[in-house]
Amino acid sequence: RCQWYFKAKMTSEEKRRSSYQNGHVPFPGIKTYVDPDTYEDPTQAVHEFTKEIDPSRIRIERVIGAVGEFGEVCSGRLRTPGKKEIAVAIKTLKGGYVEHQRRDFLREASIMGQFDHPNIIRLEGVVTKTSCCFPQSDGQICASIWLTAEQNPFLKPNHPIFSGRPVMIVVEYMENGSLDSFLRQHDGHFTVIQLVGMLRGIASGMKYLSDMGYVHRDLAARNILVNSNLVCKVSDFGLSRVLEDDPEAAYTTTVPRTHFLQKCSKRNPNQFFSSLHEVMSYGERPYWEMSNQDVILSIEEGYRLPAPMGCPMALHQLMLHCWQKERNHRPKFTDVVSFLDKLIRNPSSLLPLMEDIQ
Repeated sequence: RCQWYFKAKMTSEEKRRSSYQNGHVPFPGIKTYVDPDTYEDPTQAVHEFTKEIDPSRIRIERVIGAVGEFGEVCSGRLRTPGKKEIAVAIKTLKGGYVEHQRRDFLREASIMGQFDHPNIIRLEGVVTKTSCCFPQSDGQICASIWLTAEQNPFLKPNHPIFSGRPVMIVVEYMENGSLDSFLRQHDGHFTVIQLVGMLRGIASGMKYLSDMGYVHRDLAARNILVNSNLVCKVSDFGLSRVLEDDPEAAYTTTVPRTHFLQKCSKRNPNQFFSSLHEVMSYGERPYWEMSNQDVILSIEEGYRLPAPMGCPMALHQLMLHCWQKERNHRPKFTDVVSFLDKLIRNPSSLLPLMEDIQ
C-alpha cells in the first residue's frame, strides 16, 4: 500500500516538480533561503534576518546545556515589548572568543531568522551590540542584564554574560528538550497515533526547509526539540558549515559521514529513515554500536534497519521507502507528510504490526 501510494503521488506530481529539480526556484508563495556566506560582510546577514534584543529584557535562570566547545545554553525569560514575559532558551558565546567564532555562532541565527513555520524552532532575536557589566560586590548588577546571584546560582562571576561584549541567540523554549532524550525518558508511554503525530511534525518542518531550498545536514532525534504539547520542531542549523569545512566533525549517529555528505545534498528524506526508526524505537540509536565502515558496507549490500517492536507495518514500509537506493524512487517530503496525514485520518491502517506478520 505504501509503495503504491508513493508511486501514484510521484507520477501525478512529476510534471509540476520538474522545473524545480535543481532546488533553486521555490514553489509559489514560498520564499527562498539565502546563504549567509554569500554576503561579503556576514554581519549584513545578521542585520537583515535577525532582530536585535536589548539585554535588559532578558533574565537568565540556569545553564541547561552546551553549544559545542565555545558556548552554553541557558533557560530564561524574555520581556516582550508588551511587557509580557515568555520562556526562552539563550545560547551564549563563551568569553575569549575570536572573531571567526563569533561569526560562525551568529551564522546560525542568520539562518533561523529566515524561517517561519510551526515545526521549525523560532528565533526571538540576538544580542550583539550592548555591553554587559560585572555584578557589584553588594549583589546589585548594572541594568543591562536582568538577573541576580540569588536567581542564578548556576552562573559564576566569570560567566561570559558578565564581561566583554555578550553574544547571544535567543530562541523559543521547548519544555521537553531533545526528542531522543524525551523518548528514552518516556519509553512506551505514547500511543502510535501520538508517535505518528511527532513524525508528521518533523516531516512538515523538513518539507518547509526543502521548499525554501535549505538543506538540513543533520536530521536526527537529538536535533528535534519537543514542547509541552508534544509539538516537534527542527533545530540545530549550525552544522552545515562544520560539515563543509571539516567532514571529520560530523556526527555519526545517523548515516555515516561519507554517505551523509553525498546524500543530504539531494534533499531527499533518507535522513528521515533514521529519525523514523528513532521515534518508533523510543530513542534507540540507529545502527547501534556498528562502526561507520560496517554501516556503509551493510547499507551498500542492501541491509536496512529492522522494524522496532510495536512498529506498524505501514511505518516500516515508509522507512524502507525513504532509503531506496535510487534517488528517484524515494518519496519527497511532501509525499511523506501526505502519507502520514492519511495514517492519522485512518488509524486502523496502523493496526497491523510487523511482528504479527513476521
